[in-house]
Amino acid sequence: MLKPALALIAAVLVSLAFSTSAQQGCRNLVQSSVHWAYFPNRDMRTTVVLDPARGFLRDPDTSAVPTSGIERPLASTEIVDPAARDAFALRFVNPQAADDSSLARAERKFQKTCVPCHGKTLAGDGPVAALFIPPPDLLAQATRDRKDGFIYSYIRHGGLVMPSYGPQVTPQEAYDLINYVRHMQKVSPR
Repeated sequence: MLKPALALIAAVLVSLAFSTSAQQGCRNLVQSSVHWAYFPNRDMRTTVVLDPARGFLRDPDTSAVPTSGIERPLASTEIVDPAARDAFALRFVNPQAADDSSLARAERKFQKTCVPCHGKTLAGDGPVAALFIPPPDLLAQATRDRKDGFIYSYIRHGGLVMPSYGPQVTPQEAYDLINYVRHMQKVSPR
């Protein structure tokens, strides 16, 4: 009876020692063990975590935190309202020139991110398209008539069927993708 009780106490002490980190706000084991009363002495900074299955906390991934400046997000009315999206498309100017490096970067990004739905030929015949509503043909006349800002807002903020790719596609990559689509529209007439 004494051995299991000692083993349980040892397990609790080990889990307290290894579950406390600087990120959780506990300064030391003594402070975290004496603040058992919830309010007002205990808050999210001084909470003791007894979760040994969770493992060690890691720093956030680089794609989880914006690192390249601040972009004004579209308001919810600009995402839903076609007139507001068209107004944004009229104001938008692609700052990236359509040079060879931009097209090469965009081709790699397109192969990695866009081919599953839009397909290698930009015809909307990717492997995922068979499971959902097929995406539009990017070389069709309807897409050619769209402004660059419209394409940018669809890439970054999504649309009726297309999800938002804002976390996966940076603004610079979106500019490159617009250049790639326009280049492919010029070299592949339909």
